[in-house]
Amino acid sequence: MNKTFLLSMMVFAVALGCKSDAPDSSDDSAKTKNDKPRVALIMKSLANEFFSTMAAGAESHQTQNAEKYELTVNGIKDERDLSRQAAIVGEMVAAGVDAIVIAPADSKALVPALRKAIKAGVIVVNIDNRLDVEVLKQENITIPFVGPDNRAGAKKVGKRLAKELAEGDKVAILEGIRTSFNGQQRLLGFKEAMKEAGIEVVDSQSAEWETSKANTIASSMLSEHPEIKAILAANDSMALGAIAAIRSAARTKDVKVVGFDNISAVQEAIREAKVLATADQHGDQLAVYGIEAALKMLDDPSLAPEDVETPVDLITAASMNGESLE
Repeated sequence: MNKTFLLSMMVFAVALGCKSDAPDSSDDSAKTKNDKPRVALIMKSLANEFFSTMAAGAESHQTQNAEKYELTVNGIKDERDLSRQAAIVGEMVAAGVDAIVIAPADSKALVPALRKAIKAGVIVVNIDNRLDVEVLKQENITIPFVGPDNRAGAKKVGKRLAKELAEGDKVAILEGIRTSFNGQQRLLGFKEAMKEAGIEVVDSQSAEWETSKANTIASSMLSEHPEIKAILAANDSMALGAIAAIRSAARTKDVKVVGFDNISAVQEAIREAKVLATADQHGDQLAVYGIEAALKMLDDPSLAPEDVETPVDLITAASMNGESLE
């Protein structure tokens, strides 16, 4: 009986060994087939309509392509909260996402966190606000930028404004966050258009993309420079602040406003002749362009990261009515 028992145990052990050593090919293949790339969209403040529109566009795209990828949408409460946005990058890496599509709140400060993500094997695509080229070189990484030419877009807006002004007129500029590349480029575009038209920029200050701060600064500008004929705002949220300041100063008939982003509130302001023009960088599609670029890179890892320029269009009352801007 002892021999029979020992023989039975040996046969049982061999059987267990065969089962544990054999690869579970059915489970692995099922996992490979069912797993979809996980993409994290990391934006700036969702309190800004531009970014809530961006999020909605991305979510709509994922719904239409649910079989292709999964999407996680993140944003920060305050566009100046760089540490929180960097922390979100780390959280997404720890969560095991395959790609990060980011609209960085700062062109330099987010680069180290993104370098860590790349080192962890995550594909990174930069949208909306271009990361600083020199800092990317210092960190020895390449991150493709998918987005519009902000300088060209702002220049289009500035040139449209110049048609309403005379040579020698004075204007002021509400800048975005000064460490943001898109803010820098829009400022340059505005200044180029004014210089070419012989219009003087008498004041230029940062309102950090915020409506309330723009209202306060614009009020001060109008008080210190009563000769101002227009305010050029580097985003539409600040344009709304400028409108309120102009209304409070009883200057609605003689001070014009232009913006950048084409949010719904400014579309209405254009219809009401409170804003002359804005630029549409197609916020509802901007994240989609970035997601599609990330999916291509995930599908073919041999693809070299490369920039993609996306559209930016001038929006006026005429264009909204379907009239030619020529």
